[in-house]
Amino acid sequence: MGKAAREQLTRALNEHLNTIHETFQMLDQTPASSLEKVSWKEVIQMGEQVSKQATTVGMLYTGETPGVKALEENMATYFNMLQGFLLLSHGSSMGAGPTLSSCIHKTVKQVVDSSFMLLQEAVSSYGSQNKAQKLSIPRLIGAVWDACAALKKTPTTNVTAIGRAMTQVAVSMKDVLREMKELKPASADPSDESSGEGSMKAVDKSNDDDDSYDGELGNDLSPEEMKIVQLTTGIVSEILVVMKELIRSITALLQQENSDGYAISVDSLEKLLKLCQGLGVQVDELGACLYPPQEISAIKVALEKISSFTKETETELQNLKGFTDDFSKACTGLRNSSRQLEFELGCPGAGDLVPELENLVVSN
Repeated sequence: MGKAAREQLTRALNEHLNTIHETFQMLDQTPASSLEKVSWKEVIQMGEQVSKQATTVGMLYTGETPGVKALEENMATYFNMLQGFLLLSHGSSMGAGPTLSSCIHKTVKQVVDSSFMLLQEAVSSYGSQNKAQKLSIPRLIGAVWDACAALKKTPTTNVTAIGRAMTQVAVSMKDVLREMKELKPASADPSDESSGEGSMKAVDKSNDDDDSYDGELGNDLSPEEMKIVQLTTGIVSEILVVMKELIRSITALLQQENSDGYAISVDSLEKLLKLCQGLGVQVDELGACLYPPQEISAIKVALEKISSFTKETETELQNLKGFTDDFSKACTGLRNSSRQLEFELGCPGAGDLVPELENLVVSN
């Protein structure tokens, strides 16, 4: 009886899943601009209904095994809500740029995916005596609750979505900066140790072989390499200042948009975000190049790209009428730090010093 009931419920579930997939395909082919604009508040309210319906699924599994008809009716109600939820969320994306659309899609997908997992588990565990399987249902209900609650944290405007994405780029840059600051020069030569003790340590080290080597990567930089690390750290710090002032400018634009209805160019905002993400990639590149042996040529390429991204960012912010003196000062500070490193990289290295001296012409 239990097997036949599960097969019946599985068929019903698959029909509902196919309907939802068809809805997804239809919405992908239907521009949001062709629909009536829906406020995100309506999406949140529908999400609350989905959350309550997930709770109802759990209530069916408290005590005795629920009837097949009760579960089928519950599934039908649940999927009708999900379909309405999808239609509302699609209508809310009217006027959304790529970044905001991505945020909406991500949070909506979490609600749908967590609901799918809950209902699939409810069907597969029907009539089962497996306690672990039944205990998984409350956990999956909690996942639906969390997904629905996350709707309240979803950005509702292009400016907010792009500002958050820029903040995420800045957080990643801070992680790279922290790693840069952990790079250390090579330890001093331990010549003060007794020869016997030194010999014993050498023997121990050779016996340990590579498997037990405890040395940390980035703890053996030369003074010249450390100088490049320090200058590069300064550049990344200045980039973070630029990012901070850029986000402040975006925030000011948001306040201006709310106060007097000033229309912000979504295309310009998206381009600013791409430029910030480009800066983030170059910061990652700089961080990777600082470990010995340092990749000087790659550092030079990264500096050129950082300079280009910075200039383009200034231009776009001016187009948005969000350019400020503080942002200008931040960009100037970044250029000055970059010039210092460029000068250092332009100096002849230890290997080039001898031929350079041989070519000198000394005149009285």
